[in-house]
Amino acid sequence: MRVLVVTAVRAEADAVSDGLGAATERRLPGGYVLASHSGADVLAAGVGPAAAAAGTATALAVASPYDLVVSAGIGGGFQPLAPVGSLVVADSIVAADLGAETPEGFLPVDELGFGRTVHHPPPEFAARVAGLLDAVHAPVLTVSTVTGSAARAAELTARHPRAAAEAMEGFGVAEAAAAYAVPVVEIRAVSNAVGPRDRSAWRIGQALESLRYACRQLSPVFEKSPWESP
Repeated sequence: MRVLVVTAVRAEADAVSDGLGAATERRLPGGYVLASHSGADVLAAGVGPAAAAAGTATALAVASPYDLVVSAGIGGGFQPLAPVGSLVVADSIVAADLGAETPEGFLPVDELGFGRTVHHPPPEFAARVAGLLDAVHAPVLTVSTVTGSAARAAELTARHPRAAAEAMEGFGVAEAAAAYAVPVVEIRAVSNAVGPRDRSAWRIGQALESLRYACRQLSPVFEKSPWESP
C-alpha cells in the first residue's frame, strides 16, 4: 500500500517521519516538500482546510499513485471523551463551520443545497486502526477558527454530540482525496481540551510524541497490501 500522510505544519510532519523511519526528500510544484518513506510519503501542506486541500491535491496530481490518504496531526479534544495525550481516529470527518448562520441557528452547507459537510473513512479499516492504536473512534470536526470559549465548545457539542476532536485540516484533505477517488483516514493526537483558550494548559510536546507513537505503530500497516488487516 502506498500512503500519503498530510499534516499542517513541519513539526507534525517531523513527528510522523520520526515514527516511519528513514526518508528521502522530493520537491513538488508550489514549494511543497515530500518526505518519502517505505510505504508512505509525508507532506506538510499548511494550516486550515484550504491549504490542506491545495497541498493534498498537488501531491495526488504529481507524486506516486496512492492507495490511502491520511490527515494527521495534533488537535483539541472534547472532554472527557478525548483527554490530552490520547489519540483519535475519525469515523467521520465533518466540516463543522461550513454553512450559514440563521435566526434559528447554524445550517450546514449540505442543508442549504450546496456540497457536503461529511466524509466517511473506510469503516472497517478505520476501526482496525483505532483498535491498533487504542484510540477513540469518533467524529473529528474540521474548523476554520479553533474553539476558544466554553460557549463555542458547548455549541459544537450540541450539534455534534459524538465528536471527539477538532482540528483545521481534515475536511480539506478529504475533499482533495475524494476528487482523486482515494480513501481517507484522519488521526489526531490531543494537545489541549476544546474550550476556553489557555495556552498554559497546552501539551504540544506530549501530543507530538503520541503522533510519533501512532505512526511507529502504523508503519508496518502502510507497507501491506491495500486494506489488509493490521
